[in-house]
Amino acid sequence: MALAIFDLDNTLIADDSDYLWGQFLVDKEVVDGEFYERENLRFYDEYKAGTLDIFEFLNFSLKPLAENTIEQLQIWRKEFFNQLIEPVLLPKAMNIVEQHKNSGDHVMIITATNSFVTRPIADAYGIETLIATEPEWDGSRYTGGVSGTPCFQMGKVERLNLWLDEQNQTMDGSYFYSDSHNDLPLLERVTHPVVVDADEKLTKIATERNWQQLSFR
Repeated sequence: MALAIFDLDNTLIADDSDYLWGQFLVDKEVVDGEFYERENLRFYDEYKAGTLDIFEFLNFSLKPLAENTIEQLQIWRKEFFNQLIEPVLLPKAMNIVEQHKNSGDHVMIITATNSFVTRPIADAYGIETLIATEPEWDGSRYTGGVSGTPCFQMGKVERLNLWLDEQNQTMDGSYFYSDSHNDLPLLERVTHPVVVDADEKLTKIATERNWQQLSFR
């Protein structure tokens, strides 16, 4: 059974769920609008440039989870999904996911975006295995901290290796679909790297290395 691993943001969906969640919180006036929108854009630009400090970003992005009850957060998450995520789900991506399932592959999502935001999106694609950045949970609410290694850049490899050990799985015949040069550490480790609607830097590398290039748009 081969692994079919998918990045989420701008790969399986036609936008960035982390950024959209921040904009949703601004629109709901859950956070200080002017400050939060400015910082959210700054972090997104740094992510695209490959200069993001993941811990600085998580201190910022996980704070609203700690400042609100889980009941309220779940209400907002459902509204967020209906308003901002459903329109950016990609039928072509869903078809590729189904093709891998029909081939007997183990399909999973691996994403830097936190699991609170991304679990419903994985469910929408029928993907049970989600490796995401984990917000720290004290048993009754989020703390604003991170549990374990953030699932970003080399952290995706570390988190996947932990999962492989736990599941007694290997990378033999594995696929990884991604749009971002931030995912090069994992793209270089799979059997079949596939770049999807890729950024300029990753497109250049994929062309040089003769990696498969697709569009889900």
